[in-house]
Amino acid sequence: MRDLLLQCSGVLTIVVALIHGLLGETKVFPRATIEPERLRTLIRLVWQASTVAWIGGGVLLIAAPWMGSETARHWIVATLACVFGLSACTNAWATRGRHFGWMMLSAVVVLAVAGY
Repeated sequence: MRDLLLQCSGVLTIVVALIHGLLGETKVFPRATIEPERLRTLIRLVWQASTVAWIGGGVLLIAAPWMGSETARHWIVATLACVFGLSACTNAWATRGRHFGWMMLSAVVVLAVAGY
């Protein structure tokens, strides 16, 4: 059961990351006015770098049960719970709780810790 919870947290992480990347490209950047243009490109790339990093974290959460190492499982869950927990807190604070992202990231943390 704990392996399934950990893998569900990984799948949810990937879904959240894909939504994050898609919304950035379709809702945020078309409306954003960023000058000079090279800064716009840089900010867009940094935005998508976090998307790719979250997908990588999701893959690690999915793969952790098959690694055969409790130490690896411990550090993957601990590291990603901190990363996604901080992301959830800053998202909730910055949006005053009106954005669903913090709830989704919190669910990832709860599932990952439950699967530990």
